[in-house]
Amino acid sequence: MTVKKLYETYRQDVFRYLVSLTKDPALAEDLLSETFLGTIRSLPKFRGDADLRTWLFSIARRKWADHLRKEKIVFSEEELTERYFCELSDPENTLLHKETVRRIRELLDAEPARSKEAVLMRIEGYSVSETARKLGLSESSVRVIDHRVRKKIRDTLLKEGLLDE
Repeated sequence: MTVKKLYETYRQDVFRYLVSLTKDPALAEDLLSETFLGTIRSLPKFRGDADLRTWLFSIARRKWADHLRKEKIVFSEEELTERYFCELSDPENTLLHKETVRRIRELLDAEPARSKEAVLMRIEGYSVSETARKLGLSESSVRVIDHRVRKKIRDTLLKEGLLDE
């Protein structure tokens, strides 16, 4: 798929996701541009391990985290957790309540220390490679851990009625 086709297909999804993170449409538009510039640079490395939309969301989330670090903006763990997990379903329609965020934190606390630390680093905006380096894991291990923990949490939230299908 060409970058132009990728942009045309996923622009609105990525924009809505960025608005859900930033709560600022103007900033979301700026980050959207940075996301697709990052996509151009990263496209040769894309192996297809993840869904394209998910991959684009991860690039967008990193651009947002870079913006936060650059601007020295600090969010509480609860706010970061909510924003990280808001893509568990449709980011345009999902509003995670404090109860859901509290439950996510409980579920994360129940995970093995290495899994919890990997997901927390991803929540804080660290890339897969940065997380892998810090934890002494392979990048694929970090991806698998992150995916499995998020899926487990999503499945539990669905089962408990805290998240809509």
